[in-house]
Amino acid sequence: MRFVNDSLCFRKMRTHEDVPWLKANTANLITGVRVVCSLALICTVALSPSFYALYLVAGLTDMIDGWVARRTGTTSEWGAKWDTIADLIFVAVSLFKLIPVIVLPFWMYLWIDVIACIKFFNMGYGYVVHKRLVAIHSHLNKATGCLLFLLPLTMNIIDLNYSAAVVCLVASFAAIHEGVKIVKNRHE
Repeated sequence: MRFVNDSLCFRKMRTHEDVPWLKANTANLITGVRVVCSLALICTVALSPSFYALYLVAGLTDMIDGWVARRTGTTSEWGAKWDTIADLIFVAVSLFKLIPVIVLPFWMYLWIDVIACIKFFNMGYGYVVHKRLVAIHSHLNKATGCLLFLLPLTMNIIDLNYSAAVVCLVASFAAIHEGVKIVKNRHE
């Protein structure tokens, strides 16, 4: 157990030994639920009730795992990597299931390709300049993720041409903003 001078009083700092196993791993277990739900999505019919149930649980775990880790003081580098892996699995499986059932105009696919190229350029440039993969957790990137998550849930309510255009617009701004931040960080 360690103590740190808080300038007004001494307070007990948590060490790894002080945190029970379940509390220390709750966020990572929540992330694990996302992986299990994502893999289970493969066995469902796209846009069926079971698909939506698993999709919602996976999405909700993505929203709360980081919050739980910060709230319990159990953030870790491994947990951040595990979260990224779980996100990639969730996105890949979701795309695998949704792309065959979503029909978009050709120009929308071109727009999506341009956004992907900007994101890949950002990743490559960040890796070359900073010698590591750079991920910017901006509000625009979070908004893009939220809108992408909501897209399949709103397909029966909002015309996909309009909702997908909004997602692409926000994603475009997010990708450009991310690129500017990565380039600016090079000069700092």
